[in-house]
Amino acid sequence: MPTANRDPVLLAWLDGFTEVVGRSIAWLVFAMMVVQFAIVVMRYVFNVHSVAMQEGVMFMHAMVFMLGAAWTLRHDGHVRVDIFYRKLSARGRAWIDLLGTLLLLFPVTLFIAIGSFNYVKSSWAILERSSDSGLPSVFLLKTLILVMMALLLLQGVAQVIRQVLILRGEAPGNTPDHDEVL
Repeated sequence: MPTANRDPVLLAWLDGFTEVVGRSIAWLVFAMMVVQFAIVVMRYVFNVHSVAMQEGVMFMHAMVFMLGAAWTLRHDGHVRVDIFYRKLSARGRAWIDLLGTLLLLFPVTLFIAIGSFNYVKSSWAILERSSDSGLPSVFLLKTLILVMMALLLLQGVAQVIRQVLILRGEAPGNTPDHDEVL
């Protein structure tokens, strides 16, 4: 089957892309700590207050959250009620993950993307700025909503490929003869 050979390549590319984005954005956590430390020192040692710096920390936090969501999905780090899930075989977990991706992740992500499109578009139309500090990048921050949805959709495609490979017995370590029956 020609697509069987392409599936692992596409999966590796999608996972690799998610890894690069996730690991890159993780550095913002360090930057956020440094800026927050500077805010505290400025406020309590020098009695200087900066709304722009506080908003900068808020913006970085939003970037970490929104751009890191797909990486968290890739590493199975989202909250899950796994009373039954952890006791299932690899195939059983693959079925749950596949159905969850197809019936929950994709529809909710598309709903949020479609619902927020005009919100982001309106922000771009006026090149929205912060009303408190005057930071000129609110429209870029709002754009991250759509970027987050795109990254989640891409990682969702990777998840579907991975689960299908597991169900076919083609994923490493998940051969049918080593797997329990669902």
